[in-house]
Parts: sequence; C-alpha cells; structure tokens
Amino acid sequence: MGRTAALVPAAGRGERLGPGTPKALRQLAGVPMFVHAVNALTESRAVDLVIVAVPPASVDEVSALLVQQQFSADVSVVAGGDTRPESVARALIGLPADVDVVLVHDAARPLVPPELVSAVVAAVRQGHLAVVPGVAMVDTVKEVDAQSDVTSTPSRATLRAIQTPQGFTREVLQAAHAALDADETEITDDAGMVERMGVVVHVIPGHEEAFKVTRPIDLILAEAILAKRRAAGAV
Repeated sequence: MGRTAALVPAAGRGERLGPGTPKALRQLAGVPMFVHAVNALTESRAVDLVIVAVPPASVDEVSALLVQQQFSADVSVVAGGDTRPESVARALIGLPADVDVVLVHDAARPLVPPELVSAVVAAVRQGHLAVVPGVAMVDTVKEVDAQSDVTSTPSRATLRAIQTPQGFTREVLQAAHAALDADETEITDDAGMVERMGVVVHVIPGHEEAFKVTRPIDLILAEAILAKRRAAGAV
C-alpha cells in the first residue's frame, strides 16, 4: 500500500474576510488558519505528507513558520498560483512516486476533525476513486435565472453541502487536472473536475465543524469552537 498526501491550496486572497493578509494567513486564536488545518490533517495519522501552496511572496515566511511547528507528518511548502486549480496542480507536481492517495483540503477549513480526514482516506482505500464529505442542507435552496426569478426548488433530501478534505486516487486527480482547460477559472472543487470525466464521486457524512471560514462571522464561530475544545482539553 502506498502513502497518502494532502494538498492544501492556501494562496487565495479571501476578500470576503476583508482587506489584509491572504485568508489562510489570517490569525485564528493567535495562529494562522492554515496551521490549524495542517495540524488536523497530520493528527489523523492517515496522512503521511502535507504540501501547502501559498502566495509566492509568502513561501519563505510560511516555511519558517512551519519549521517551528511539531507535526506528525512531513510538511512542505510550494508557491501557489492565481487560481485554486493552479495551486493544486503545482502541489501535485512534487508528489513522491509512492503516493497513491491524494487529499485536497481547504486551508480555510481549520477545524476539520482528524477523524473525518481518516474516514475520507479509508473510503478511497476501500475502492472509491473519489470521496467527498457532505452534510445535509438545512436551508431551502432556490434556483434562479438571470433576473433573480425563481425557476425551481430542489428537494433538500437529495442535496449535500460538500466539505473537504476531498480524497482521490492519484491517477484520477492527475487526469482531472490534465484535462482542465487553461482558461477555466470558476472551478470551486476538485470533485467537480473529476465528475466531468465521468468518475463517480462517493459522499460520506461530513462534520459541522469542518465549515469554511469565509466571512468575519465565521472567524467568531471558529474562535468559539476552539475555546470550547480548550476547555474540554481537546486542544
């Protein structure tokens, strides 16, 4: 059995969080968000290697920061690209030959439970070519047209809000990125790229704490969860 690598695209600006440093470098309880994410990935014990793709100007800063951390897996840094797919593709290039399962995890999901990471890896190793965690929708979802008029109301029973890490066999993920047109910039997740190849994507139960920190209010929620974990001795 080969090894598992996790790729963390962390080069985005995160403008919805407001102006300032790149989103993944924003502080959460005094530590950059991406460090929390990397720590969760390595704590699962199912991940052997983590590659973080950061803004080119931040490579030295992030590398120096990571040296100060103690992780239970190897962690390295590469220069990311202008888009999420480009950052993932750059991280893919440097994978060792013995890696056969690859996770892609949003740096802006810093509180993902390690057990969810392990569950994704296990599902890939059980034979699924692509695996994503998902949670049931609690809000009613409307489809609208260009004029913002509702065209349909899908049943929530068939909808899932997809999280990360998303897991793939190495061959499938590499093929998906190789098939991507250079001018496609609206890709929001790697599973969508894989779906277009006709590969079945398997959904496993997600976790409410694997939410994405996108808005200032999300930072407040993340701080509260970390405080609760500390009080319970879980951090």
